[in-house]
Amino acid sequence: MLDVRWARENPEALDKALSLRGEPPVSARVLELDAGRRAAQTAFQDAQSQRRDASKIIGQAKSRGEDAADAIALVSKLKEAAEAAEATEKNLSAELDMLLSRLPNLPLDDVPYGLDESQNVEIRVVGAPREFEFEPKDHVAIGTPMGMDFDAGTKLSGARFVAMRGQMARLERALAHFMLDLHVTEHGYSEVRPPLLVRDEAMFGTGQLPKFSDDLFQTSEGRWLIPTAEVPLTNLIAGDILDPFQLPIRMTAHTPCFRSEAGAAGRDTRGMIRMHQFDKVELVSIVAPGDGVSELERMTEAAESVLKRLELPYRVMLLCSGDMGFGARKTYDIEVWLPSQNTYREISSCSFCGDFQARRMNSRVRRVVEKGTEFLETLNGSGVAVGRALVAILENGQQSDGSVVLPDAIRPYMNGLERLIPVEA
Repeated sequence: MLDVRWARENPEALDKALSLRGEPPVSARVLELDAGRRAAQTAFQDAQSQRRDASKIIGQAKSRGEDAADAIALVSKLKEAAEAAEATEKNLSAELDMLLSRLPNLPLDDVPYGLDESQNVEIRVVGAPREFEFEPKDHVAIGTPMGMDFDAGTKLSGARFVAMRGQMARLERALAHFMLDLHVTEHGYSEVRPPLLVRDEAMFGTGQLPKFSDDLFQTSEGRWLIPTAEVPLTNLIAGDILDPFQLPIRMTAHTPCFRSEAGAAGRDTRGMIRMHQFDKVELVSIVAPGDGVSELERMTEAAESVLKRLELPYRVMLLCSGDMGFGARKTYDIEVWLPSQNTYREISSCSFCGDFQARRMNSRVRRVVEKGTEFLETLNGSGVAVGRALVAILENGQQSDGSVVLPDAIRPYMNGLERLIPVEA
């Protein structure tokens, strides 16, 4: 959530930053609600002060045996005025909070301007796409004979679900374990096993609610299935006041993720690129104010290391202002090469959120020198999407006989298996 004090002092900067994200100006309404709220607060305080003074007059009059009817009537009027001002302040504050809660985070100065992914900026390309001596197949054609069962997924749950059997189930599990071990042992992340169901407050804290409820799944009891482990991991520090020595906090988790894909009708309907349920290894960092930008570079390198170890060609893209996620100030997307599509597809997104989520969660750190606290900075990134890594391994490692050569890094997690063989040849 944006800082209302900053918005009050920088209305033009607010509207300009929002325009970079394709959002309409809101400063006039923010200032109007803020001014009304503060005026109501002042009116309430004045009425309460006058009421206390009038109450003293009543007590003094009664002690002298004098008539206190006028003072009693004044106290009654001041009580009504205070209640009215309090109600006004409450209503305006609620409206202001709702408005601010729906505004996206503001991009950093070095984020390029753009309205969609076509204006993202390529930062680096790592590895060269393989040249095939045959027409490469897509992961569905490769994986189906090895246990990638879309028919069973549809039978059980409908479109955008898959059941994994045999070699495919084993490879998916192996990839998740490989990623967790890498991030824990080499990058200093602490492994967490979080709940998959969370309350409204957790979804609000990381920015999924109230704006993106249509993209989520909710139970009949009101809990939400997590769209990413970012939600429970980041909310572990919700409402906390940390000491500086506790920072940075770096966490990782392997979880299923659940998304309704409400805005993705007709997109990526074939295969595992866009599913309602998928597995991901998530990275979350909680850092002191001012440390987030450097942490973003560190997190991105950690995510890249997964693809380097898996010998997968990829590129890193700096997202333009209009393509960033709701809570991000700066985002790097890592895109892996898919031969069947002859293009790069996103496999990880690493974002610096500044204090945007910390304000929503009221998460702070004590100042080192001065008294008081400051809001923390949060970051999140995929380290990486397990299903898409599986897809990339199948497509980049495919052979003309239908088998798939596995990267060296994953073989220990497959009990030394060097290649996958179709069970239906």
